[in-house]
Amino acid sequence: MRAPLCLLLLVAHAVDMLALNRRKKQVGTGLGGNCTGCVICSEENGCSTCQQRLFLFIRREGIRQYGKCVHDCPLGFFGIRGQEVNRCKKCGATCESCFSQDFCIRCKRRFHLYKGRCLAACPAGTLTHQSTRECQEECEPGPWGSWSPCTHNGKTCGSAWGLETRVREAGQAGQEEAASCQVLTESRKCHMQRPCPGGGNHRRKGQKDRRQRKDRKLDRRLGGRQRQSGPQ
Repeated sequence: MRAPLCLLLLVAHAVDMLALNRRKKQVGTGLGGNCTGCVICSEENGCSTCQQRLFLFIRREGIRQYGKCVHDCPLGFFGIRGQEVNRCKKCGATCESCFSQDFCIRCKRRFHLYKGRCLAACPAGTLTHQSTRECQEECEPGPWGSWSPCTHNGKTCGSAWGLETRVREAGQAGQEEAASCQVLTESRKCHMQRPCPGGGNHRRKGQKDRRQRKDRKLDRRLGGRQRQSGPQ
């Protein structure tokens, strides 16, 4: 009577020990030997239940998936808190980083961010910020400034025509995060003072001197001819 009872107790103890060893193995290993923050962790699938305030992040490889408990969800995922488990859920297909499924923070390449959505092109009335690819409200340009002096090759005289330029300063868009607008400029053809001040007088004076020299030469020639043709 005692022998069968002892045998039954030994078998029950062996079963309990096997179950205990199996639970220790599940909690202590997991993917990469890391079950930090896990309540239930298996060698095959990693974490399946996390400690409170942690998020369960599921990484899939083919048909297999591995769980990991994290404080913050990785890039491309956002956290959802539930009654039983907190999970990391993937952002939308065009979104690189997000607050929720319906609000994107940064879009993937070739998409533009506008009010939490990723669009193929910015809507009318907005401009694309080059660095963030965010659609921002267009600027309200200010009034045009005065025209600059008429110049040609850096000079304000000496040519028949030149160019004059004016600038239209631009403020900022209505949103606080909007970047400064571009400064607008325009140029037009203008009439210049061709002879520079003082330059024309020198030329006329030089022409007058050359004429006087020619007249004196001519007078000398005529005087010589008159002496040769005088009375013998």
